[in-house]
Amino acid sequence: MESFKNKVLEATEFVKARIPHRPQIGLQIGTGLGDSAESIEEVITIDYKDIPHFAVSTVPTHHGRLLCGNMAGKAVIVMQGRFHYYEGYSMQQITLPVRVMQLLGVKTLIVSNAAGGINPGFDVGDIMVFTDHINLTGNNPLIGPNVDEWGPRFPDMSQVYDRSLIKLAEEAALENNIRVQKGVYVGLAGPSLETGAEIRFLKTIGVDAVGLSTIPEVIAAVHGGMTILGLSVITNMNIPDDFKPARVEDIIAAAEQTAPSLQAIIRGVLEKLPA
Repeated sequence: MESFKNKVLEATEFVKARIPHRPQIGLQIGTGLGDSAESIEEVITIDYKDIPHFAVSTVPTHHGRLLCGNMAGKAVIVMQGRFHYYEGYSMQQITLPVRVMQLLGVKTLIVSNAAGGINPGFDVGDIMVFTDHINLTGNNPLIGPNVDEWGPRFPDMSQVYDRSLIKLAEEAALENNIRVQKGVYVGLAGPSLETGAEIRFLKTIGVDAVGLSTIPEVIAAVHGGMTILGLSVITNMNIPDDFKPARVEDIIAAAEQTAPSLQAIIRGVLEKLPA
C-alpha cells in the first residue's frame, strides 16, 4: 500500500505542477461520451501516458486525456476516458486518478457511463440518475491496508449519491427538456455482456441499469469524502422476454448521440453549485 500511496503522490505532484489552480469538481466521462467534455474553457490537456503511474485507456472512444479548466464558472478536472477491470487493470490502477483528484482538493465527483437498461420503463437515449448501486464486480478497491489520511477503514455507504446533486440534475434536465430516469446501477466485471438469465437475476434484485465500470471509482470517492453524482446513458435495452444481441458499435453510437444532453445536464448542475 505504501507503494500505491507513493504512486498517487507522484502523479498528483506531476498534475499539480501543470495546472494553474486547484479543481473544485471532478468529472469522469465514459464510453462514447468523451465529447460531452468539450465545452471546457481555458483547458489544459495532459495525456494519461505522460502522467506517472496512470494506466492507458484501451477501449474505443476513451480518449485517454486529463482536462483541466473551467466549466460554468467552476474549476474542473475531467477524465476523458477511464480504465476498466476487464482491461486487466487492478483496482488500485483504476482508482488512482480519483485519489489524485482527492489530493488536488476535489470535493464533488460527477461520474458518467454507458449502460444497458433493465427497467422496462426506460428507452435507449434516456439518462438515468443513480439513486444507488450494487457492486457485483467481485472486488473492492479498499481491500488491503487502509490509508488513514485518505479515509476511514469502514466507510459508510448508506447514501453514496448525494440527494442535493440528484435534485440539481433533475432540475437541469427539466430546464433543458431532457428525459431523465432515476434508478439503481449495477457494476459487473465484464467484458462479456450479460446472458438472459443474468438479466432476469439482476431485475429480480432491483437493478435498473447495468454496466462494466464506475463502481470502483465511486467507492474510492466515498472513502475520500467526496459528494457524488452518477449518470448513465441508456444505450441499449435488456428485456429478458425480448432479448437481442448488443453490438458495441450500436452502444457507442447511442452514447454519442446522447452526449449533448449529458453535457447540458452536467453544465446545468455546475451552474447551480455554489462557487
